[in-house]
Amino acid sequence: MAASPASAAVLNASDHGFEIQHSVNLVVPQAEAYNSFGRINQWWNSEHTYSGDASRLTLQLRAGSCFCEPLDGGGGIEHMRVTFVQPGERILLTGSLGPLLFEATTGVMDVKFERIAGGTRVTMNYRVSGFAKGGAGAMAPLVDQVLGDQMKRYRVYAAGAPKPDTLRQP
Repeated sequence: MAASPASAAVLNASDHGFEIQHSVNLVVPQAEAYNSFGRINQWWNSEHTYSGDASRLTLQLRAGSCFCEPLDGGGGIEHMRVTFVQPGERILLTGSLGPLLFEATTGVMDVKFERIAGGTRVTMNYRVSGFAKGGAGAMAPLVDQVLGDQMKRYRVYAAGAPKPDTLRQP
């Protein structure tokens, strides 16, 4: 159904930032891989939400929209903002995920969809810079682990396998 992740790595890390890259090969057409990414509420791990419920997540694949999560009581979180869209090929989001939201950091997530023999390669780069207590680089392994889990879940979902929430958590 889908190949193993092609790569996963912390490319750079320092006190003032880091860059993480994950890449997966999918045995689905490029347009399908792209559209599946937008259905983030179907594959994102609920353990990495503020509400505990990934079904609340929204991500519209158009510039100016947000990767958002409403909370009980009328609150909510803008995890990231969609700043660039090239349909079927690339999505650029800006923002600080998870605990980075409460630090003086900014992040850029660049997701590229490339046609390859037999399907699509999806490569996600997340670059974060700024000030974080204890150093941004110290957070890189944890962020890498979380994003690695998300990309594995995305790969399973995009390949048409059972919804990731039915899979056993590590």
